[in-house]
Amino acid sequence: MAFQTARDPQQVRLYLLAVILFISYLCVAIALPVIPVHVTTTLGLGNGWAGLGVGIAFLATILTRGHAGALCDEHGAKVAVRRGLTLYSIGALISLASGLLSAEPFIAFAVLSVGRLSIGLGESLVAVGTISWGIGMVGPDRSGKVMALVGAAMYGALAFGGPVGLLLLDHVGFAGAMAVSFVLPLAGLVAIRAIPAVAPPPARERPPLRVVIGTIWMHGMIVCLQGIGFAGIGSFFALYFRDQHWGMAGLGLTAFGSGFVLVRILFGNLPDRFGGVTVAIVSLAVEAVGQFLVWGSVGPHLALAGAFMTGLGCSMIYPAMGREVVQLVAPHLRGTALGGFSAFQDIAYGLTGPLAGLLADRSGYGSVFLTGAIAAVIGFVIAVLLRRRHALMTA
Repeated sequence: MAFQTARDPQQVRLYLLAVILFISYLCVAIALPVIPVHVTTTLGLGNGWAGLGVGIAFLATILTRGHAGALCDEHGAKVAVRRGLTLYSIGALISLASGLLSAEPFIAFAVLSVGRLSIGLGESLVAVGTISWGIGMVGPDRSGKVMALVGAAMYGALAFGGPVGLLLLDHVGFAGAMAVSFVLPLAGLVAIRAIPAVAPPPARERPPLRVVIGTIWMHGMIVCLQGIGFAGIGSFFALYFRDQHWGMAGLGLTAFGSGFVLVRILFGNLPDRFGGVTVAIVSLAVEAVGQFLVWGSVGPHLALAGAFMTGLGCSMIYPAMGREVVQLVAPHLRGTALGGFSAFQDIAYGLTGPLAGLLADRSGYGSVFLTGAIAAVIGFVIAVLLRRRHALMTA
């Protein structure tokens, strides 16, 4: 990646923060493929319930992004990250309790939903807090690189945690998988004590959140549309493989995450070099091709190749658009802007699960990935329009 040296103490701390995030985020990654299988197989509920079990966490994240951003701006990012990691562990513990109630499927699902809501709130605080903390360490001029590194840690955890989650499910059951998820954020809580906090910007007048959103909504729509492809893979790729009687069902997130992390590591500086909108246009085209491959696949290897390409395409869209967002707002509003911006992606993650579950029930799992491809194409069109608007404004 484009950080020049590990000798700068701030960069060393940033890398340490990314490692801590990777370990802690395994709590989220382990659950993603496990919950749909648990809900449909153990609890005997339908795909719509499975999608809701995954998506409800992201719906909670949507509703709390503004709170997370304001907390970072007013009290500092370390406070937000610490609270988020605590909520991760609480959510995993509640989810564990739901695994002990499988004889009462609807009660078990209700308890699971409470746990997922806790994890969703934790996700809001950890994601916005980590990015704000990193930008505070190395400065806004490297915001694209910070977001690329943070994303590499998160999606690297998804690539590793997906198959680990299914392995745990097979060997120690759902409750055992959630017990592992409970411990990991606690390790993160201990580790972040070694990283100094960054003081929040001086307090200034803050406009309403809707004003900030009005400035960044097109950037947000782009990350929302790209997020549909990832959400489909995270929620239904394993079920798609099982429905087709293919092996390697746990490798969907691994393929996606490998492509995602590869681009972040090799090309994490592209938004800062060439501009976020240009990078987003190319990335959305690649994501669309990947989703079309998954939809049209006739065997597991082609589907995994499509998941890999989806990861390649999705990788740089968030940091590319996030870099543009950071440049559009004043320093004391960065956390708020990043929170509102991230909420657009959460909308995709939160709504795709239950809606795609209903679609899968009626049209098959392949239709989920066709929808992801169409969404990426629409995002591509919006990015092109955004670049044209920038060109007219600077002409």
